[in-house]
Amino acid sequence: MNVAYERPWYRQFWVWFVIAIPALAIFFSLQFVYIAVVNRDTVVRDDWYEDGKAVNKSFAREENAARLGLAATVRLDPESGDISLHLDGQLPDDLEQLPLDFVHSTREALDQRLVVYRIADREFRGQLKRPLNGRFNIELGTDTWRLAGTRQLPDGEGFRLSAE
Repeated sequence: MNVAYERPWYRQFWVWFVIAIPALAIFFSLQFVYIAVVNRDTVVRDDWYEDGKAVNKSFAREENAARLGLAATVRLDPESGDISLHLDGQLPDDLEQLPLDFVHSTREALDQRLVVYRIADREFRGQLKRPLNGRFNIELGTDTWRLAGTRQLPDGEGFRLSAE
């Protein structure tokens, strides 16, 4: 009687090989779920409905900027973070400061809002909190007018914002 010695199933290589494939798939998919939850995509803002309602107001502000003939030339110094801004058009005499927003196209953590202060007749200055790197939507304005544009920063040269 010739009885071949057979190992139990849990000592077989191919059993563990077959079990390892779906186990690894589950392990890596859970890792991807963790990465997706921790690094939440902020492309769509939480207040998108309010943004949609504000579109008509935004158009009115841009039309008002065009009517006033407003245009801004912005220069950035990437090393020091200094911003100099020259504003053309019909400016009110009491305009002492302006908000300047840099909104990153995909990463909310890179957004910056700063205030530029009037230093001369049509000249304004401000200071960045941290360097700008990437594609930004740029907005300058008040409650009554707005200049906006999109730019890849840093670009090494100045850029112009105008009402089109």
